[in-house]
Formats: sequence, structure tokens, C-alpha cells
Amino acid sequence: MFAAQRPLTLGVRAAAFDRAGRIFLVRHTYVRGWYMPGGGVEVGETVYDALERELAEEGNLAMAEPPQLFAVYHNNRSSRRDHVVFFTCKNVSQSEIRRPDLEIADSGFFALDALPEGVTGATQRRLAELSGDVPPDSRW
Repeated sequence: MFAAQRPLTLGVRAAAFDRAGRIFLVRHTYVRGWYMPGGGVEVGETVYDALERELAEEGNLAMAEPPQLFAVYHNNRSSRRDHVVFFTCKNVSQSEIRRPDLEIADSGFFALDALPEGVTGATQRRLAELSGDVPPDSRW
């Protein structure tokens, strides 16, 4: 009864960098802006399993090193009980270019000083936190 009345949702997202230090971003078909790859944790999945799955689904990406947990955020824009587990992934590789489909309109690796127009505010805030320009916030 408790779970039915107060469901918790959990997602993962990653700052995924290739060997050249470029970050991978995606542009979805159903919302505006460029985002870091990620998505919901499915029933029975660990956050690490979900991260690996989302990187593969959204970018044909594979991690060469274990992901590093950066922070856990409350995402009150989605719901009052949503949380995002945010990782950094270094030296990711891409098996092939991710072709656009019904979910992903565009994707690619970008230098941090040459990000595409339309990067979301949350993505910009996470990048500022990663660079040490601002301390991590507890809200996504």
C-alpha cells in the first residue's frame, strides 16, 4: 500500500567523455534541447545496469572504465519523488554513429568549448559543477 501511494522514481544520467575529452549529447524528438544521455532505472535493474543500457541505447556507447558517481539529485521538475543518479564516464567508445529514430533526433560528441546551441539548463549546471565552477546542487 505504501509503494502504491508514494512511488519513487529513479533515473540515471551521465557525462560521457571520449578519449579526446569531448562530451556526448543527445537531442530527443519529444523535448527541446541537448541532454546528457540517460533514462529511467527499470524494475530489477541496478543503477549501473541502467547506465550501461542507456548509454548503449542512446549513443551506441560502451564504457572502458567503471563509471564514477558524481552526485544524486532530487528532480522535482518530473515529480516530487524523482531522483537522478549522475555519473561521469571517461574514455567511452562508440561502436557506430547513432542514427536518428523516433526517440533520438540527433547526437554526437562535442568539445566543451563548442557545445551545440540549445544545451539545456540542467546540462549546463551539471557541466559547471563538474568543472568545479560551482558546488553540486541537490536539485536537478
